[in-house]
Amino acid sequence: MPTKKKLIKKTIKRTPKHKLAVVAIGGNSLIKDAAHQSVEDQEDALRETACHIADMIEQGWDVAIGHGNGPQVGFVLRRSEIAAKVEGMHEVPLDVCGADTQGAIGYELQQALQNELYHRKIKKRCATIITQVLVDQEDPAFKNPTKPIGGFMDQAEALRRKNEMGWSIVEDAGRGWRRVVPSPQPKEIVEQTTIEAVLKEGIVVITVGGGGIPVIDVGNGEYRGTAAVIDKDFASSLLAREVKADLFLIATAVEKVALNFGKPNQQFIDKMTLAEAKQYLAQGTHFAKGSMAPKIQAIIWYLEAGGKHAIITNPENLGRALRGETGTHIVR
Repeated sequence: MPTKKKLIKKTIKRTPKHKLAVVAIGGNSLIKDAAHQSVEDQEDALRETACHIADMIEQGWDVAIGHGNGPQVGFVLRRSEIAAKVEGMHEVPLDVCGADTQGAIGYELQQALQNELYHRKIKKRCATIITQVLVDQEDPAFKNPTKPIGGFMDQAEALRRKNEMGWSIVEDAGRGWRRVVPSPQPKEIVEQTTIEAVLKEGIVVITVGGGGIPVIDVGNGEYRGTAAVIDKDFASSLLAREVKADLFLIATAVEKVALNFGKPNQQFIDKMTLAEAKQYLAQGTHFAKGSMAPKIQAIIWYLEAGGKHAIITNPENLGRALRGETGTHIVR
């Protein structure tokens, strides 16, 4: 059998000519549907995503990858809750759940991408960085938690956790009671200098997984994890701004962005300017708050900070979108 060293012939190194893309991949890149949620299913989905990202790398792009982790954190929390009830095990804090899923998803993605690059005879390394993201303790989101997490509870259990553990609890559409946590704005990527150093070496970086692990500055030079959830597109936007990415690409469930989505007058958009994106977002009728609106906002912040080009499309169309054949392109 030939060794990997002999098979790998084409080496891609970081040079000033290489452009840098920050790619934010959404939940559809990890879990395709409710019938495919196992670890093996996620690995299959990530292998497909790795092929599309490898296409970018083969075209000469350096890449930093952010990803979602909402369902995976939910699975960890649910296992923790069941283990606590059945076996008396300790429950896992939310920030540690975030770290767990960053490591697991990062491992699966970097392995899938490394294998794909190997088969293409491209010598390029991949690394996952467990990433903390600083949030402000005074962020208004902490006074108004809205992000549901974990499993459903009956009212008695919900009230017990509220009184004993200080949880914020809401009734969820007649299905039971759930914990809600804040979703504050990301202020700073703690591992930023490490990310930049790794990127300089031409290494693919998987980072700000799930929006990053939310941490607060406790005032004595130390960070401490907090029970919150950061929007992964917002964190990826911050990353794109900090590394001065040439491209910010959001891979999601749709090929293009649409105005009046789902309505009879729905209209897909090939290209829009920063000014148009701000106008459409401000109108409040085109982009759903829980799906497309955060993506448009993330891109607006990136372009306002000096970014030049952003794309929204689905993973299978990354290559075509980079060639200008599809996707929604947003420019200054």
